[in-house]
Amino acid sequence: MTASSTVTPAVRLRNASMAFGDRVLWDGLDLEVAPGEFLAVLGPNGSGKSTFLKVLLGLAELSGGSVEVGGMPVTSGSRRIGTIPQQKAFPEDTPLRARDLVALGVDGHRWGVRMFGRKKLGERVDELLEKVGATHYADQPLGILSGGEQQRLRAAQALADEPDLLLCDEPLLSLDLHHQRAVSSLIHRQACDHGAAVIFVTHEINPILQNVDRVLYLAGGRFHIGTVDEVMTSEVLSDLYGSPIEVFRTNGRIVVVGVPESVAHPHGSDHADALRVGE
Repeated sequence: MTASSTVTPAVRLRNASMAFGDRVLWDGLDLEVAPGEFLAVLGPNGSGKSTFLKVLLGLAELSGGSVEVGGMPVTSGSRRIGTIPQQKAFPEDTPLRARDLVALGVDGHRWGVRMFGRKKLGERVDELLEKVGATHYADQPLGILSGGEQQRLRAAQALADEPDLLLCDEPLLSLDLHHQRAVSSLIHRQACDHGAAVIFVTHEINPILQNVDRVLYLAGGRFHIGTVDEVMTSEVLSDLYGSPIEVFRTNGRIVVVGVPESVAHPHGSDHADALRVGE
């Protein structure tokens, strides 16, 4: 799905640039993301993917250009934006239960004014827990859950308020293949059923390959925007990285080989010569 002239884009950037001192993350970025569009943001570690999300959340300012969310200047704390952050474990002594965390996504932003009765709130929480496959540990303290279990709860919490824009920062880390597919499908349904725009930062495009409308690829202070077929090519990635890159497709998967060691995927020990974009 792409933006039309009659629909207000969920996100609009004009001539946007971001730099830290002499280090340029991107420059001259023009981008519109339509309601219901699923945009994957790819690139090596340190290319500015998470910074891009911070700009949309009002947590970082552009070095130049402009950004709008829902046709308005960006402000922090908008309840119409849902976020799934990178996985970070809760302390072991955290007493909050799994269902309590999800409930905060339903009512927690309303400064203590409960918008749901207790029964209706419980039903909504149970529905969300079921969608992410977390029903069986709903009453467990967060601190004893695995990283993958906690991440599924963050997905449920982010979707609780049916946001207009969903920002996902490596949401599939720590999840096994089954739950990668479950969570990515849930996020995709939010776009299809509720018209939410999804901006999905990831190193691994294969689990979401069937859901992606367009790709924003950041690398070496440059960027390329287009469909998966337009961006994930040897020619485009070789140009972005400034060195020969090979892109292969096998059994419905994309494999990228030849990424320089200095910018290779940081997760795991086997990425010296390959950017992992699969499970």
